[in-house]
Amino acid sequence: MAYQAGGQRSVPRPVPDTLEAQEAQAYLQDYAVMLDSVLFPSVVLDHRWDVVLANAAFRAVFTGVGPHPTAMPEDNFLRFVLFHPDAAAVLGDHESSWCLPMLAHFAAAVERHAQDRGLQSIRRDIAQDPIMDAAYRHGLPHWLRTVGPGAVRHDGAVRPLVHPDPRWGATHCRVVDETPDTLRDLGYTRMTLVLRETRRQPDSPRRPRRSRRATAGHLSVVPSPVR
Repeated sequence: MAYQAGGQRSVPRPVPDTLEAQEAQAYLQDYAVMLDSVLFPSVVLDHRWDVVLANAAFRAVFTGVGPHPTAMPEDNFLRFVLFHPDAAAVLGDHESSWCLPMLAHFAAAVERHAQDRGLQSIRRDIAQDPIMDAAYRHGLPHWLRTVGPGAVRHDGAVRPLVHPDPRWGATHCRVVDETPDTLRDLGYTRMTLVLRETRRQPDSPRRPRRSRRATAGHLSVVPSPVR
């Protein structure tokens, strides 16, 4: 079912050479084999959204994504969502369905890990983008008050996605948190995107597609609350 792209099986990131770390590494190596048997896009992330493992179906979603020095989807998924110019072409309803929920999770992570260098690096990059910084500092609190905390949840959320495989095309996916205890103990989270197959009515006329302006890959300014 999954659209297969080129590339080798995901290899776990190296860990310190202790007995406990060796056991964790062996677990991750076996988990990578299991992950690649999953038909839907699935990825294991750490608390910085660095990609620890990703299966072939996950990599296939992003086959059309161009190169970027810091925001490739197989390196750091949060950076891809926020900073890659091609993100909006893959992640439908990019701002409200992907950027703002992930910014909310990022804000919570910064509170929990205030001294984490990786998170602070992302925060600096947000601050250097005036539009993104305005959305983070002003638009995000307004959006949270408007939509409520339920909109921030990843697990169970249904979000638009554009798959390069024409079988899927412009579709939706349900985000499912599939984190077992062992991964959670290692500080990792597993996210699977359950794709919904698009079914067209055979006799329905196809509407002409509207041309869409290319986006810069970051948020537009979300209106600040009226004071």
